[in-house]
Amino acid sequence: MPPANADVSPGLMARQTASPWAVAMAGLVSLALAMGIGRFAFTPLLPMMLHDGTVTLAEGSALATLNYIGYLLGALLCLFIRPDPVRMVRGALVLTVVLTLAMALPGGMPAWLAWRTLAGIASAVVMVYATAWCMQRLAELGQPTLGGLMFCGPGIGIVITGVSAFGMVAAHWLANWGWVTFAVLGAVMLAAVWRVFGSQPPAPHATSGQGAAYAAPAHAPRLDLETWALTLAYGLAGFGYIITATFLPVIARQAMPGSVWADLFWPILGAGVAVGAYLVTRVGMHHDNRRMMMILYTMQAIGVSVAAVWPTVAGFALSSILVGLPFTALVSFAMREARRLWGLRASKLIGLMTAAYALGQIAGPPLATMLVVRTGGFAASLGVAASALLLGALIYLWMWRALPLGGHAGD
Repeated sequence: MPPANADVSPGLMARQTASPWAVAMAGLVSLALAMGIGRFAFTPLLPMMLHDGTVTLAEGSALATLNYIGYLLGALLCLFIRPDPVRMVRGALVLTVVLTLAMALPGGMPAWLAWRTLAGIASAVVMVYATAWCMQRLAELGQPTLGGLMFCGPGIGIVITGVSAFGMVAAHWLANWGWVTFAVLGAVMLAAVWRVFGSQPPAPHATSGQGAAYAAPAHAPRLDLETWALTLAYGLAGFGYIITATFLPVIARQAMPGSVWADLFWPILGAGVAVGAYLVTRVGMHHDNRRMMMILYTMQAIGVSVAAVWPTVAGFALSSILVGLPFTALVSFAMREARRLWGLRASKLIGLMTAAYALGQIAGPPLATMLVVRTGGFAASLGVAASALLLGALIYLWMWRALPLGGHAGD
């Protein structure tokens, strides 16, 4: 006679402990919702809002900047609190859906500024806690390389919102209808991942040696030269990409008035984001993260520059691909490096890095708006952004050469 619990234990365990793929997909969908919709749905909807006459370019820049200030506040919040990460992720995802819907409601700029600020806070919370929770769980399950898969989420979200906005423009939708549509989509995505974040950790014996590599750092976590250099370089990435990520459809429309392609470069960039993040999952954990980030920063700098010097259909398409491929791939390697340095306390270092990234983002839109007023175009601001990315690449080159991995495997 079988044991009394023989018919229920396997099913119960399946519900309690999510598989590595389920965890990675939960991270992917969460970042697609928090970043692809909560943050970057604004980019393809901004030209629609400009067309509707509900905002000016300066007001659109202000909305973007307040969102990035909110992202900074969210990252700082994560530095000083020690909450249950699952509750934080769930709550921030719910807030993202509500705030996306709120953008379609009456209230005008005062309300929109508040909603975009809160949306920035929510997206930072998801980035920090969903990333840390998923990477830790995947390490416990012996599948740490799957962590790169979740960084496909922002790219997939960008593709969905970008292609959808292209259809909305063709159908002569108002921007408000777009916000409502994205809120409904976000609610569906939230429902899909809710239970995974409530799953139980695996039994101790389930963790393999592969996942143990980043379980603890070689020394006690500390803010030393290496962590500050990593944080500074990561902040430069935030500044380097944000002008393109905020204004790409506007830049393309300005360079090619009336072109049907102008609204398609943003989803092309998103497709590059997803592909680049997926390729990270094929890169073994033995590679030096600093060297990989040096290569990715250089690629993105070239992509940003191409948009400034070759403002044609081919140039914008190439720029979109070269900016997109490294976008979250470099985030994935940066998060790996944070886990290598700080182990189980990586969420604190991720919070600090995210705050630096947010500061870089905050500086981008006002600078772009100021230089557009002075020069009449975006070429100057794109040149400054590309220079910031090259500086970040040089910092990683120095780290790679001057700060050996020690006991950790390099390539």
